Amino acid sequence: MDSTTQTFQHRKLSVKLWPPSQGTRLMLVERMTKNLTTPSILSRKYGLLSKEEAEEDAKQIEESAFAVANQNYEKEPDGDGSSAVQIYAKESSKLMLEVIKRGPIAKDDGEQMMAENAAPANQTIFDISGGRRAFIEEEEAEDLLGPLREPRNSYTRICFSNRSFGFGAARVAVPILVSIKDQLTELDLSDFIAGRPEAEALEVMNMFSSALEGCQLRYLNLSNNALGEKGVRAFGALMKSQNNLEELYLMNDGISEEAAQAVCELIPSTEKLKILHFHNNMTGDEGAVSIADIVKRSPMLEDFQCSSTRVGSEGGVALAEALATCTHLKKLDLRDNMFGVEAGVALSKALAAFPDLTEVYLSYLNLEDEGAEALAVALKESAPSLEVLDLAGNDITANGAASLAACIAAKQFLTKLNLAENELKDEGALLIGKSLVEGHGQLTEVDLSVNSIRRAGARLLAQVAVNKPGFKMLNINGNFISDEGIDEVKDIFKQCPDMLGPLDENDPEGEDNDEDAEEDADDEDELESKLKGMKIKQEE
Repeated sequence: MDSTTQTFQHRKLSVKLWPPSQGTRLMLVERMTKNLTTPSILSRKYGLLSKEEAEEDAKQIEESAFAVANQNYEKEPDGDGSSAVQIYAKESSKLMLEVIKRGPIAKDDGEQMMAENAAPANQTIFDISGGRRAFIEEEEAEDLLGPLREPRNSYTRICFSNRSFGFGAARVAVPILVSIKDQLTELDLSDFIAGRPEAEALEVMNMFSSALEGCQLRYLNLSNNALGEKGVRAFGALMKSQNNLEELYLMNDGISEEAAQAVCELIPSTEKLKILHFHNNMTGDEGAVSIADIVKRSPMLEDFQCSSTRVGSEGGVALAEALATCTHLKKLDLRDNMFGVEAGVALSKALAAFPDLTEVYLSYLNLEDEGAEALAVALKESAPSLEVLDLAGNDITANGAASLAACIAAKQFLTKLNLAENELKDEGALLIGKSLVEGHGQLTEVDLSVNSIRRAGARLLAQVAVNKPGFKMLNINGNFISDEGIDEVKDIFKQCPDMLGPLDENDPEGEDNDEDAEEDADDEDELESKLKGMKIKQEE
């Protein structure tokens, strides 16, 4: 193990994992409600709960689990709370299983009628995005936008997405937008100039921007418009007047280095920003530095996406350092960039700042073992309520699996685990499988496809999956499982074949340089002997 990894493993963090925030407790109730109302093997046997009954049971389960865990914590108040979190999760899973086996309790007809009577559609939303993507011209715009002219209308959100505005339609829209801009709080102009010549598209954007200048939006979506720097600056008047933005979406917009700098310059305040999405752009390292400046000015950020943006090591480090200031972060998506080990290690240093993190997507970042281990060690000590962990396509080998397994074992609220397209092989798969055996009652999806896994690893993963009450999908396709191993796995799933993903890309004769591969494991004794020698260190 290298010195960097050792440093992370022995680092003492001051993060208190207990008690959980009220938001975390409510999140657990919501997740248990969802699991209690999701069809599974057990629900087929004992019956499926209604949403109302599941919500009531979930609240009682959470309160009981919290009381048990808190009692344990009070006996050792000087600890970091990690043992209390483990007890909280395991007690919740145990009680949820008891409720599933109890089955539904009949409700009276009055309650059922109330559940079936949905509230009427929200009349504050004006949305013309339905139907086929199409041009909108002047005459159609007159009819289509008519409701916005009605005096004292209550529209606060407008969505013009999927309809391409030209000069004529824009001339109709502008006076309408001017008349209602003071009441607008949400604006969706994604994909609203498709197919227009550049000069016309830029002029339409300028017209909309000027008309809406001064409105105070909480939500702004300008995605799918191929903006580039010219397009961003065409929206300058609108952007400069925004001081209350909570959500900003600039996805698939050709956001280059220059365009990212323009966004950074034009938006005056992001102090209230909670969601910032920059997916599928050509931002690069220099552009990432500008995005990092926005992130630094966004202390309330909860959901940050900068995926598929051509960001390398330098930009990755800048983003990681900026994210360290976002202590409210719940969802982090940096997929499909070229971070490398250095940026991965830098990001691991920031993870301690995210106690409320529930979803982390770090696939295809070239992390390798060193970067993945640093992140796993840091995650293990933070994010007690982590639900989604995605580290696919990072060249992680069996050497990096121990730290990863220890992290997974500690994350008792995991619902989805994606480690596809790595090089874990049987040794790593067995470690990951063992880390999931105990607890993890919320787990629904596991993906270890394309990992050179053989018979023993596949068998253990299958056994783990079928023993989780709300489990939905195991993907182990594209591995080196023998024909006998495939038969074993299918037999394990014989009562629930829909929970096993396809195996059409499995290669039973796949080449593997590991001389100790488990292809010839013929009985359960050999698997047990492999497991006895494995230890996953859960406490530092």
